[in-house]
Amino acid sequence: MNEKKNFQRKGIILTLLGGTLWGFCGSCGQYLFQYKEVTSGWLVPFRLTFAGLLILLWLTLKEKGRVLDVWREREGRKDILIFSVFGMMLCQYSYFTTIQYSNAGTATVLQYTGPALILVWLCAKERKRPKAYELAALFCSMFGTFILATHGNVSELAIPGKALLWGVISAVTLVIYTLQPANLMKKYSTLLTLGWGMLLGGLVLMLLMRPWTLSPVVDMQTVLAMVFIVCFGTICAFDFYLTGVKLVGATSASMLACIEPVAAAVISALWLKVRFQPVDFLGFVFVLSTVFIISLNQRKEELLQEGRRRLQHG
Repeated sequence: MNEKKNFQRKGIILTLLGGTLWGFCGSCGQYLFQYKEVTSGWLVPFRLTFAGLLILLWLTLKEKGRVLDVWREREGRKDILIFSVFGMMLCQYSYFTTIQYSNAGTATVLQYTGPALILVWLCAKERKRPKAYELAALFCSMFGTFILATHGNVSELAIPGKALLWGVISAVTLVIYTLQPANLMKKYSTLLTLGWGMLLGGLVLMLLMRPWTLSPVVDMQTVLAMVFIVCFGTICAFDFYLTGVKLVGATSASMLACIEPVAAAVISALWLKVRFQPVDFLGFVFVLSTVFIISLNQRKEELLQEGRRRLQHG
C-alpha cells in the first residue's frame, strides 16, 4: 500500500512539474517575442528541430536500430508525416503565434478549448448524441473563450483578432495532435513518435519560414531562453508528463496538467508584467472547468464499466 502511495505521489509531482515547465516554456517564448525581436517563425522551427534531434539521439543510444522502425512500414510512414505537419508543426506554430499576438496565459487557455472540440469530433465520427456532461463542457469552453475574447462586450474584441484566430487554430490542431497518432502510439513508443514528429515538423517549418533570413537579437539571454525551451520546456516536460500518466493514469494526469495555463498566467504576470483583468480569470475558470468535467465523468464511466464486468464474471 505504501509503495502504491509513493508511486502516486511521484506521478503527481512529475505531472505537475511537466505542466509547470510547459507554462514556463510559453512565458520564455513571450519574453523572446517582447524583448528580443523574435517571431514564432524563428522560434518554433529551431525548437522543434533541435528537440527532435536530441530525442532521437537519446533513443539511438538507448534502443539503437529501433529508431528507424517507423519508416519500415507504409502506414507508419504515412501516419508520421501527417502527424509531423498537421499535428506537431501546426499545433506548436499556432500556439506560439498566439503568444506572439497576446500572452502566454491567454494562448494556453485558448488551446485548452481543444478537449471540448475532441468530444465534438468523436460524437460526430461515432454518430452518437452528446451526453449532458459533454454539452456542459462544450458550453463552458465556448463561454470561457467568449469572455476572454470580448470581456462580455460583443461589439469589441478584448484581445487582438490575430491572437483569437491563431488561438482557435491551435485548439483545432490540438485535436489532430491528440487523435491522429493513436495508431503510431500503439506500434511505437511515445518518445519515438514525438521525436520524429518534432524533427520532421521543424524541418518543414524551416523550409517554409527560412528563419536564417530573420534577424532577432541573439545574445546570452536569447540562448539561455532557447536552451530552456528546448531542453526543459520540451524534452523534460514531455518526459515528466508521460511518466506521470503511467503512474497516476491519463484521467488524473489531464486534470493535474491544468497547472500549465495557471503557471503561464502567473509567470507572465510576475515576470513579464502582463496585466490580467478580473474578467479574464472568469474566462480561465470556464475553459479549465471543461477538463475537470470531461475527466471526472469519463472516470465515473470507467468505474461503472469495471463494476459491470466484475458482476458479469463474478
